[in-house]
Amino acid sequence: MARKYFGTDGIRGRVGEGHINPEFVLKLGWAAGRVLSAGEGGKVLIGKDTRISGYMFEAALEAGLAAAGVDIRMLGPMPTPGIAYLTRTLHASAGIVISASHNQHEDNGIKFFSAEGGKLPDRVEELIEQELEKPMTTVSSRRLGKAKRLDDARGRYIEFCKSTIPSKWDFRGLKVVVDCAHGATYHIAPAVLEEIGAEVIAIGAEPNGLNINDGFGATSPRALASSVRVNGADLGIALDGDGDRLIMVDETGEIVDGDEILFIIARSRANNGGLVGDVVGTHMSNLGLEVALRELGIGFERVAVGDRYILERLTGQGWTLGGEPSGHIICRDRTTTGDGIVAALQVLAEINKTGNTLGELRRGMDKFPQELINIPLGTARAADIMLCESVSDAVHAVECDMGAEGRVLLRPSGTEPLIRVMVEGREAGMVVAKANMIAEAVRSQVRV
Repeated sequence: MARKYFGTDGIRGRVGEGHINPEFVLKLGWAAGRVLSAGEGGKVLIGKDTRISGYMFEAALEAGLAAAGVDIRMLGPMPTPGIAYLTRTLHASAGIVISASHNQHEDNGIKFFSAEGGKLPDRVEELIEQELEKPMTTVSSRRLGKAKRLDDARGRYIEFCKSTIPSKWDFRGLKVVVDCAHGATYHIAPAVLEEIGAEVIAIGAEPNGLNINDGFGATSPRALASSVRVNGADLGIALDGDGDRLIMVDETGEIVDGDEILFIIARSRANNGGLVGDVVGTHMSNLGLEVALRELGIGFERVAVGDRYILERLTGQGWTLGGEPSGHIICRDRTTTGDGIVAALQVLAEINKTGNTLGELRRGMDKFPQELINIPLGTARAADIMLCESVSDAVHAVECDMGAEGRVLLRPSGTEPLIRVMVEGREAGMVVAKANMIAEAVRSQVRV
């Protein structure tokens, strides 16, 4: 069954448009409460990032859940992985995150975690959608849910993050710039790094409701790169608005993306016997990552784009490590979802253990040239463009030209009204030319 409301990572869109409005979110809270609590009440956590619309949607979700007879624990601003962690440890029926992740303040969204701290399976999302089609009813006054604030949520999550690396290791003398994207990690990431002994310079840590992901964070790492160079820092850590992505910067100011971070952690785990099974990436993972891992004797598998699909494969196989080039890194031996702070700590631990710089650690992987072009859809439907003969012909022609020396990926975005064209190969000029060839075929259909 095709889902009507849920995308790759929850429900997301422009505030005040489509389903991203208080009326819908109220009913979504009610529907989710009925499905996730199985009609038996229970407890659901609500956390949010720092965008201004979070207050409005927090209130709407609270009302909907209460109407379904579910108790609520309000976490306030909290990274997405922190909500996943607290959902597990507080034995809640579910956790709800109000966030549009790496998008700017004009967007917002709702995503859910199961009682186990993982993304909801498709079948559960479908059940919620079925409830959304029913008339909303309210339980009796005696059964209405109650809401409380969890005042120690921040401290609980800080301690968890620190627990993912050995407490005996000393990070004094390490100078780190951390960019919090003016998002949910602003009051957590600097504290974690300071408490393990690092010298911390925080940027993007002054949220005002409107500046989330605006020129800072994992999607805009240039500010971080500049700060690392200016301050003579050993490395930089960039998180996104809800804290589930990580991009790093080495001591020279060079950006280290999710594929390179995944390689560093995988090699570290393999060297100390802590890697279980293959590493899982996505169709967007660089071919250079796959080659580098196989040279180390580490298997690599690709799944659909989205950290939920990485987690599904890891869980199904009993494996422990996966991630995306965008910086979603899942260390399943530590946590149940992408966690930017936890992933950064694993890299810091490898620096501490080996004595190597971040720049030295990244040298074991050579990235293939890759060109990614995002094409706005306008009023066009992604499905129609994907089926268009001229677009299919362009993709086929490029695949034939590049053969085994390259890769082509054409897919709709799961979070934005875009079609993504990605071409990868050994020769940069050819990669750019071939990507533009396919992109022009797509644009011609958007303009029709």
